Amino acid sequence: MTPDGFLAVALDISFVLLLLGLAGAFVRLVLGPDMADRIVALDLVAIMTVALMAMWTIAGAAPVVIDVAITLALVAFLATIAFARYIETRRRESNPDLRED
Repeated sequence: MTPDGFLAVALDISFVLLLLGLAGAFVRLVLGPDMADRIVALDLVAIMTVALMAMWTIAGAAPVVIDVAITLALVAFLATIAFARYIETRRRESNPDLRED
């Protein structure tokens, strides 16, 4: 098998596995029992989307896609931090014992 053939097979397998992971993350996003599970699933969807964009760039599509992937990764990171802070604030408001004076 040539190196180019091996790369093509590895990319195909990786695309399939990432798409299966994305499907599982979407199921958790929809069925998540609480807000924290949904936020983690949303972050996982963003990470897998960044990975798919990076693989698409490796496969020879447009190199500009990697810039979009980096931007999406930064926005997803900030959104996860914001959601975590929101959950923490909501938890402290609902439980008076956890409040800091």
